[in-house]
Amino acid sequence: MIVLICALVDRTVVTDLYRCQQQRKLVALLIHCENAEQVVFIAGKKDASLRAVGLDPTQLHERLLSGVSGTIPVGAGQWFCRVFMPSLRLVVIGAVHISQVLVPMARLAGFHVTLVDPRIAFATATRFVDTRIVRQWPDRYFENEPLDADTAVVSLSHDSKIDDLALIAALKSPACYVGALGSRKTHARRLSRLEDAGMTPAALARIHAPIGLDLGGRSASDIAIAILAEIVSVRSGPGPVSKPKEQHD
Repeated sequence: MIVLICALVDRTVVTDLYRCQQQRKLVALLIHCENAEQVVFIAGKKDASLRAVGLDPTQLHERLLSGVSGTIPVGAGQWFCRVFMPSLRLVVIGAVHISQVLVPMARLAGFHVTLVDPRIAFATATRFVDTRIVRQWPDRYFENEPLDADTAVVSLSHDSKIDDLALIAALKSPACYVGALGSRKTHARRLSRLEDAGMTPAALARIHAPIGLDLGGRSASDIAIAILAEIVSVRSGPGPVSKPKEQHD
């Protein structure tokens, strides 16, 4: 095993990495294993300086998509490629009691969390400390901040007018996870409404409901843990997981 220890002395490198992380961009720090030269590579961005030092942008892009850090041979030397994956974004719809547990829990797990609820009385800084709160209807919020493949949407508002708008927008997006709270009966009624709104069977099949893995708990904390576990499971690929048998509305 090779251990590479190198100081980040170039302020521009540090600034670029920080900015990319804040903007949730896929980025890599390339360090020459002999002279410690450092280059920041952002996925999808053309950079002539890469070829100048013998690095292949196509090869680097494949490395970034794999999410695996490691050495890249170039000529007689090597570069170490440290991949920084963008943090998963979590959009929580509904300032409810489960959200009060889920939001801080998700932040601790490394998610960029946004709480969306047009009900000003519920979506308060007192109830959700240090939380980014958007007091808008979900469809309006998603117009301003489109969903991407690194975004999970969790609909918990207990209000079909709010939840349905969120789900319709989420199902039209490449969001990696779409989940909704409610019993099987509630979900059946929800599916009927969404079908009437023009959602296809394939789109409706993307909704994870009842939301969360079946961990056996029923408290707000238990449900929050189950939701995060399911999001991680979906992102990580298929595995031996199970769904809740029932869920209260």
